[in-house]
Amino acid sequence: MILDQFKLDGKVAVVTGGARGLGRAMALGLAEAGADVALVDILDMSESQAQIKKLGRRCIAITADLSDKGCVDTIVHTAVEKLGGLDILFNNAGIIRRAPLTEFTEKDWDDVMNINIRTLFFLSQAAARVMIKQGRGGKIVNTASLLSFQGGILVPSYTASKSAVMGLTRLLANELAPHQINVNAIAPGYMATDNTKPLRDDPVRNKAILDRIPAGRWGEPEDLKGAAVFLASSASDYVNGYTMAVDGGWLAR
Repeated sequence: MILDQFKLDGKVAVVTGGARGLGRAMALGLAEAGADVALVDILDMSESQAQIKKLGRRCIAITADLSDKGCVDTIVHTAVEKLGGLDILFNNAGIIRRAPLTEFTEKDWDDVMNINIRTLFFLSQAAARVMIKQGRGGKIVNTASLLSFQGGILVPSYTASKSAVMGLTRLLANELAPHQINVNAIAPGYMATDNTKPLRDDPVRNKAILDRIPAGRWGEPEDLKGAAVFLASSASDYVNGYTMAVDGGWLAR
């Protein structure tokens, strides 16, 4: 039955940035579909962990600073050791810095690039090695952005990193498909999260954004659950290298 293709029973997922927002919602979606989850964040993950455990799933919290790739081996080793394997990796963690182009600092460039693309690559690499060794395939899902498709303003390092995420998703998919590892990305639209609070608090920008979204509202983190489960499950076994926008129709406008 087709609905069985969406079940994640017996799967182990690692979700970065799982303490709140989009990461928490996607982690909950995976748990609701049957997966055990290793949350990764530098923030307190106790609330996310409690919600997942209420679903009857195993959940561990791995505190890590993703601005330093030195945490990669610890994340993967801990997930495998404590949960028994690694089937799904969600590279969701990301940060954003806003400033005019002529005032943008080197630190704001490096901080964003380190988390949003550098560690994402090395964590994908480490997870892929485990998945290949296990011999049962796997799923890697990256969080891209509407700025994977567009230029934006005031966020040069974010746009550069998210454009790179879309390109790297394709590269990883090409190399890992022979191992039955699917690599895809989700590009959230304008979502009501901490990252977009400055936009929502700006009456002019808020109105301009809402006027362009056919759905007529900001997205909620829960709007990503369906896409997350689909790309993590057997239902997407023939989907490779694709960046799926969940944007209320923004890109269609």
